[in-house]
Amino acid sequence: MLLPSLSWIRNSLALTEDEILDASGLDVLIFVRLFKFGINFFLVCSVVGLLLLLPLNYFMGIGGSSSRSSHSMDAFTISNIKSGSNWLWVHCLCLYLVSFYGLFLLYKQYDDILRKRIRQLQSLRHQPNQFTVLVREVPLCDEHNAHDCAVAHFFSKYHPHSYQSYQILYDGKELENLLSQSKSVSQKIENLRRHARVRNRDGNISLSESQKNEERIEKLKEQLQELSCRIRKTQSKELLKAKELPVAFVTFKSRWGAALAAQTQQISNPLAWITEFAPEPRDVLWSNLAIPYKYLPLYKLGVYIAASLLTIFFAVPVTAVQGIAKFDRLKKWFPPAVAVQMIPGLRSVVTGYLPSAILNGFIYIVPFAMIQMAKLAGYPSRSRKDIKACNMVYYFLVGNVFFLSLLSGSLLDQIGESFSHPKKFPAHLASAASAQADFFMTYILTNGLSGFSLELLQPGLLVWDAIKSHAWDRGDRKRPYLYSLPYYRIIPYVALCILIGMVYAVVSPLLLPFLVAYFCLGYVVMINQIQDVYTTTYETCGQYWPYIHHYILGSIVIMQITMMGLFGLKLKPSAAICTAPLLVFTLLFNEYCKIRFLPTFNQCSVKDARDRDDYDEKADVLEANLQNAIDAYSPPCLCPLDLGDDEESSSSSVEPLLSSSSTT
Repeated sequence: MLLPSLSWIRNSLALTEDEILDASGLDVLIFVRLFKFGINFFLVCSVVGLLLLLPLNYFMGIGGSSSRSSHSMDAFTISNIKSGSNWLWVHCLCLYLVSFYGLFLLYKQYDDILRKRIRQLQSLRHQPNQFTVLVREVPLCDEHNAHDCAVAHFFSKYHPHSYQSYQILYDGKELENLLSQSKSVSQKIENLRRHARVRNRDGNISLSESQKNEERIEKLKEQLQELSCRIRKTQSKELLKAKELPVAFVTFKSRWGAALAAQTQQISNPLAWITEFAPEPRDVLWSNLAIPYKYLPLYKLGVYIAASLLTIFFAVPVTAVQGIAKFDRLKKWFPPAVAVQMIPGLRSVVTGYLPSAILNGFIYIVPFAMIQMAKLAGYPSRSRKDIKACNMVYYFLVGNVFFLSLLSGSLLDQIGESFSHPKKFPAHLASAASAQADFFMTYILTNGLSGFSLELLQPGLLVWDAIKSHAWDRGDRKRPYLYSLPYYRIIPYVALCILIGMVYAVVSPLLLPFLVAYFCLGYVVMINQIQDVYTTTYETCGQYWPYIHHYILGSIVIMQITMMGLFGLKLKPSAAICTAPLLVFTLLFNEYCKIRFLPTFNQCSVKDARDRDDYDEKADVLEANLQNAIDAYSPPCLCPLDLGDDEESSSSSVEPLLSSSSTT
């Protein structure tokens, strides 16, 4: 009997960071740290806001007792403070306090994650990508007119002491098609045999049916044998030579040699012999490596244009949603909406909850659209594709959900003026922010309750699996499936909530407790999902954190610009001027982090590489790790045909096929 249980919450809270790091890797730990940052930051902001700013806004507001008798949320915001009031200096002081605390947390996180990245790379010394370099735009060999031997000649000459071997890549579309056909035929044979065994066990099969079944199996086996021969013929060295790509994975004898080769320009022409660190074998997008390197800027430009068009066209539903949120404007646009007032409580639902629910429904499809666009950009690995999609989704949400919601909800008639007079943008942003606090509070609640509930229930994956089971996978043997953690879908939404919370930290402190609850709920839910639902499909050792740092720092900058505009609207220019040094300090802090931390995330120091090599030599595992790297980057099109449990699996047609790796 299945009974509801809250034990998963206790298990989530009991999980330590070291356990997460050991079981799932640094990328997952950074994902969890994002929720912890939100809890730590907004908990302090809530204490400051509820104990200091909220009573100040309420009791020192415009109108005295009349403002206190008001049920509007404006009575608890900075909008309730009289223009020119000296009480605005308290808000300025809180802005400094909140900003410095946010920068302190960012610095502390960056420094700690950098140390963990170095330790993680040390613990993952067995990974093949630490010995391997991805080389693109390999020219043809003058002597043999082939890319294959050009790689061996070049690295044997210019990296004679560190070069070990190479794996040239091929255009494997034809081979992949043949392999797909062979797997399909093999699956049909397995299904027929399983069906026959079930019928025999039940005694429901006649002799004629059994013979027909055997004849079908024999025909399929002949077809499979023919496909196997075609695959081996296509994988022969003579035919593969014509399908060579100017791309290769080059393995070095040491990490030190790989680091030097990956981070240096090989020849004077920067468009030939382009080197970079290879992704993990499981992280490689083999089909994208077939795209000519010179065409990649065009692919990326097309993706940027498509993402921009999606952002622009999405402005229509966002503007319509904000029209619903403003009931007076809704009555003007749609007169029958007056009937809503006749039903008690319905107006609050329509103007309060409904806009946030509709907006969440629209933007639910955005991450899936962006990940498909990122696939077309030609990135060589899934991790880089996911990071790119994460960026596109975040900036889409900032543009549409945050800025456009502000403009369409409060400043629809002043959009043109904002673009023609950019100096007035801080004032416009401040005015809009103070007017839209109730909408964003509802958005946080809707996103938190519905989003994390759907994350726990996974209805989309259940429906998709049911469709597959009753459509094209009908009758197939069930296999357990695990999905990778969708960074590109969750990180942008969480970062958007951080942006909203920071902008309203001083403007409307009543929003802050809801944000603390949002991040606490998200932390518990996502820890549970990491333990029981998602699996790790790649490990970048912390490459996500520089982007998350950038999102949060940008949120702090927007918060400060908004407050400068608010102080200007409140006729307190001295407070606005005092905010300017804080903005400059924040930007200088960002530049310092770029210099101090970012290079270690993008590059590998030769000292760290040499230290890992020395450690392996002392442990006598360097040769084993090197051999693992040599064998790791065989393209899928060169893999031997796997016939599963078929009787012919011992025949010569499935012996290990051609390997194009050449060792010096």
